[in-house]
Amino acid sequence: MTLDQSRYLTVQALTKYIKRKFDKDPHLSNLYVKGEISNFKQHSSGHMYFTLKDDKSRILSVMFSSSNQTLKFRPENGMNVLIRGDISVYESGGQYQIYVKEMQPDGIGELYLAYEQLKEKLEKAGYFEQSRKQVIPKFPKRIAVVTSPTGAAIRDIITTIKRRYPIGEILVFPALVQGEQAAGSIVKAIKQVNERGNCDVLIMGRGGGSIEELWAFNEEVVAKAIVESEVPIISAVGHETDFTIADFVADLRAPTPTAAGELAVPNIDDLLERIMNRQLRLIKGFKTKLQGERHRLNSLSKSYALRNPHLLYQQKVEHVDRLTDQLQKSITLHVKQQSDQLHQIQSRLLRVHPSQIIKIQQERVLFLQNQVGKQFKQVLKEKGHRFQSAVSTLHALSPLKIMDRGYSLVYGDEGNLIKSSSQVKTGDRIEINVKDGKIQCEVESVEERENDGES
Repeated sequence: MTLDQSRYLTVQALTKYIKRKFDKDPHLSNLYVKGEISNFKQHSSGHMYFTLKDDKSRILSVMFSSSNQTLKFRPENGMNVLIRGDISVYESGGQYQIYVKEMQPDGIGELYLAYEQLKEKLEKAGYFEQSRKQVIPKFPKRIAVVTSPTGAAIRDIITTIKRRYPIGEILVFPALVQGEQAAGSIVKAIKQVNERGNCDVLIMGRGGGSIEELWAFNEEVVAKAIVESEVPIISAVGHETDFTIADFVADLRAPTPTAAGELAVPNIDDLLERIMNRQLRLIKGFKTKLQGERHRLNSLSKSYALRNPHLLYQQKVEHVDRLTDQLQKSITLHVKQQSDQLHQIQSRLLRVHPSQIIKIQQERVLFLQNQVGKQFKQVLKEKGHRFQSAVSTLHALSPLKIMDRGYSLVYGDEGNLIKSSSQVKTGDRIEINVKDGKIQCEVESVEERENDGES
């Protein structure tokens, strides 16, 4: 039996067919689904991959970077979400999955979740640290205000500052405080205040509203601009119960714009009252000081020194005379001591003068020469005696002296002394030395004598 292979579909053809069925079904397009996120992963390309599940089922999900860039929160495992997307088939894996177009948290507002996530991030980064925040100056000359020039907040701030501190100069830097362009506008205004360089404090804020209307003050770029500002910033956003990221980052938070004006400048009435109190304290202190000095002047006027001043300088004159006498005595004694010391030095110099030293050394040389002469004569005499004794001893031991008693010395042809008959043979010529000359002989015969035990 022959099989007709043309009837068989490839896996790819089957998958494409199923995918087209999914794509054409209107019930699988623009679908709204809710569930819990698990196995969440964000690829380096920006695409998000996760599983959407409930108690009984699960489905693979993909949200491309072109769609997730508008998210104001970061999806996490365990988060319940509401999504809108299309169901289709991933051909390479043969799996159906939902391609997400929109996503928002389920049961909690998207903006609120984004607010909490950014708050946690900035707190870990140290944006809320009190040690980082600047001190608001007590007496600012110029107050910068970043807000909408047409809102109620600017009127409240200006009215409060003019009432409390009319000598302060107010500079308004207009900015959008609501809408998509608001965050950039606020950042630009903060930078303008810093670039101007002559403002002492900056008030930033707006009136109350919903979280959507106040959202510009929850943007990370605004928080970063506040941290980088060299001018201290007071945040006054919304009502007293409203809290934004800007409130936590700012150097000081005011519950309302009116309160911001009160915190930025002192009350001139309070300052005038403090000045008057200090003026009264100064006058009272001056009077007390003046009274004390008058009492001191009266005491000095009645003192013994001022009533009889001549007695004071008379004693000092006497004291000067005594000191003068002591000084003269000290000078005389010092001169005498120096003179005695000079005489001693002169005597020492005479003793060590070169001519004196030469004379002493010459006398010593003469003495040493006499000593050497005497010692030389003595040594020469002793050496002569020893020489005569040695000559006598040598003369007594000389072989020539033995010849005087009839002995002679016999030498061979080579001048060697003959002591034994074994040193010559018949025919050898020998020389016999006697007391008064030499005898040349020729050996006719040699007779050896037997050893008789004598050496």
